[in-house]
Amino acid sequence: MKKYEEERYLYENIKGKIYPWVKNEMKDSHALNGKHMSENTAAVSFVGDMKIVFAIKRDGDNYEVLQDNMLSPDADIEGIFHTACENLVRDVEFVIGNTWYGAYCIIADGIHEASSVCFRHIWNVCSDKLEDDLVIMVPSKDTVLFAPAGQEKVVEEMLEHGNRAYDAGPDSITDMLFLFSKAGRELKVYETKN
Repeated sequence: MKKYEEERYLYENIKGKIYPWVKNEMKDSHALNGKHMSENTAAVSFVGDMKIVFAIKRDGDNYEVLQDNMLSPDADIEGIFHTACENLVRDVEFVIGNTWYGAYCIIADGIHEASSVCFRHIWNVCSDKLEDDLVIMVPSKDTVLFAPAGQEKVVEEMLEHGNRAYDAGPDSITDMLFLFSKAGRELKVYETKN
């Protein structure tokens, strides 16, 4: 019996429990099999150095990272991504918070904050509200920071805050900056002026 044929991995049984996780390094402290994920982890390239892996919610705050051998050979990875995003929207509430220095943050459940970068709608609303492009930082799984691109001092302070979060956590993602373009409605690597 192939792994994807086992009861606990049948797609029909897990599709409502799959979530997208944004990663750089293939490790995660909440994943039962993901303390150090292997090259067999089902992943798709995202933006910059980030990838999206898929986690199956098991018991409590435990997740199992989806491996290639848990997917049937005809699995539609794009369909899995859309299903995982739908599950996230259904189960996790994302709230915008303020920092003391003028930037903003995404608050969720301590596990899925970084996954917020998957949702163009969040960034459309924020860029429209702030009437500017957004500089976004995803230093760790539970920390997403953003600031209006035109507020350079706030962006500098956000970078310092983000670098501390990146250095501090076991679930660091990236110290890169990203730009969400208000006009183009897309997320890309932020090219600094320096």
